[in-house]
Amino acid sequence: MIEETIQNISPIDNAWLERAAERQTQLTKPPGSLGALEEIANRLAAIRRTLRPEVFRQRIYVVAADHGVVAEGVSAYPREVTAQMVYNFLRGGAAINVLARDCGVEVKVVDAGVDADFGDAPDLIRAKVARGAANFTRGPAMTREQAVRSVTIGVGLARSAAADGVEMIGIGEMGIGNTTSASAITAALTGIAPEAVTGYGTGIDEAGWRRKVSAVKRGLEINKPDRNDSLDLLAKVGGAEIGVMTGITLGAAAESIPVVADGFISTSAAALACLFCPTARDYLFIAHRSQEAGHDALIEFIGRQPLLDMQMRLGEGTGAALAMRLIGSAARLLCEMATFAEAGVSDRDK
Repeated sequence: MIEETIQNISPIDNAWLERAAERQTQLTKPPGSLGALEEIANRLAAIRRTLRPEVFRQRIYVVAADHGVVAEGVSAYPREVTAQMVYNFLRGGAAINVLARDCGVEVKVVDAGVDADFGDAPDLIRAKVARGAANFTRGPAMTREQAVRSVTIGVGLARSAAADGVEMIGIGEMGIGNTTSASAITAALTGIAPEAVTGYGTGIDEAGWRRKVSAVKRGLEINKPDRNDSLDLLAKVGGAEIGVMTGITLGAAAESIPVVADGFISTSAAALACLFCPTARDYLFIAHRSQEAGHDALIEFIGRQPLLDMQMRLGEGTGAALAMRLIGSAARLLCEMATFAEAGVSDRDK
């Protein structure tokens, strides 16, 4: 399914970018006066292949999984918090729920690899690859087969969204220890030293940060992930939620649906998707610049600038919700603004 999905990802058509840019000059405003909003709308027009790129139906997948590397003392919170937060998401009490309600975005919660059983918890998408990734300081986090399965699940979720008429997808996550995995992926992918791409995650102290850097270094030394192989990176130092978000990114691109990556961990998944298929970046928006140390390296790797800088580092898809509202506003401007001719307003002298 992964190869088939990649083959279905086509570059966006520059002709649509040019048509959208031409329409922007006809709208009742000075040329370029809406700045980045115009660029966002133009790319949406090219992605959706229309000068009326509606993105009214929006969905964020919050993907949860545990990480064995927490045994190395890399987080300020215990592993149990992952499952507890899944229940919080399902009850609608987390930050992502509040922001999604405010922004008119649907939230779907996915169990990709939480070390817990959720019984008959309603509305949970059950897609457990394993009960948490293994401790990558002692060997691979997952088998290659598990990595493939996680990406395939994500592709399926994107296809389900397309079938439901979703017009924009956001990716967010929950997983105690997953900034350590994202840091390891970033260091391996970019060749930048672990110290430079490893941050403080949930708010660890200096000693915790040193343990975290040590864990990343040991994981890279023991596993030697191939920086040119997304599945190898994912299996050796990643996690199931990162794999699922990678698949969602690829699946959304194959369905010509714009996809919005939230923060550091979500962007590590988007980077793996771009390693799988560089053309996927045409469909990708990075929601915001995370406070996590490694995020800038991933932004540079992908080549897309974040839409917001709010000094956030929560995850869950919180930045994605805010950015999706902004992207929706950009789309509405292109769709709904009157042209000079329609409004009977004099255009500037040529």
